[in-house]
Amino acid sequence: MFDIGFAELLIIAVVGLVVLGPEKLPVAIRTVGLWVSKAKRTLGSIQSEISEELRLDEMKRQIVMKQEELDRELDEMRRPSSEDSSTHAPKTADTTAVEDKSDQAEKPQTSEVPPEQENTKADDRP
Repeated sequence: MFDIGFAELLIIAVVGLVVLGPEKLPVAIRTVGLWVSKAKRTLGSIQSEISEELRLDEMKRQIVMKQEELDRELDEMRRPSSEDSSTHAPKTADTTAVEDKSDQAEKPQTSEVPPEQENTKADDRP
């Protein structure tokens, strides 16, 4: 965190000993240690809360992306079935009658003779 070397710590200790005296220096060091530990815990908790919020935000974004992907897939699955049903609509009686008349108009008119009346070479045998 702070870049303090041994020489700086030694200077701070000597100044503290001169200013506070030998009786108050251990209490002051203990108090400073408690403040530093409280500050570290507070910064650690803030950092963990921030990282937790970032993790939750990322999860929310992933959920939204997955939801959009699922919605697109659902739309794709619905789309072909609705298009197939419109192109393969069931025929009504009117439609069937019109198609039968058009099929008859396209076929050439031939006279069909029932099989009993047909004369074949097999029937002519004695």
